[in-house]
Amino acid sequence: MKRQAGPEIERLILLLSKIPGLGPRSARRAVLHLVKNRDKLLGPLASALADAHDKVSECSTCGNVDTLNPCTICSDVRRDKTILCVVEEVGDLWALERASAWGGQYHVLGGTLSALGGVRPEDLDIDQLVSRCAQGHIKEVVLATNATVEGQTTAHYITDRLKKLGIATSRLAHGVPVGGELDYLDEGTLTQAIRARRPF
Repeated sequence: MKRQAGPEIERLILLLSKIPGLGPRSARRAVLHLVKNRDKLLGPLASALADAHDKVSECSTCGNVDTLNPCTICSDVRRDKTILCVVEEVGDLWALERASAWGGQYHVLGGTLSALGGVRPEDLDIDQLVSRCAQGHIKEVVLATNATVEGQTTAHYITDRLKKLGIATSRLAHGVPVGGELDYLDEGTLTQAIRARRPF
């Protein structure tokens, strides 16, 4: 393929194309926009990236990413320290926070168990989760793993590990979304919604 710009710009395009959701064409458009708006966007973006590189780290308690350790969420005294929400990735934690749906603590696993992918329990932060729960102040663990085979397998494995500690475990509800119309839902979602029905 013919090179259309200098090596610095091509390197920027290559790096941006590795971001999820951005392919080579989108990355090229983004770089062109950044270069055209060098003073307003490119300089501040470079500065923000350098700051993030130097200051952002993983929280040693929950696995969130922040400039503080423990992170802002773990340090918040208003949060309920007796309930713990277990998520697969930091993005899931951020989604729950955007929805203001949770007032307790979090624990990020760093993925899910996968026989095909070769991801074993020791590859995730499950031992750290069990250690946190063994300290005695956690009363309930909410398993907020995705409704995939890997997510369900991970949730069952964690439930088995926590049974010995006598800690209540629960799962997120799955089924019909708020505002959803049955005609537009897939069969798996409808089946789960029927199975998880509750008194009205």
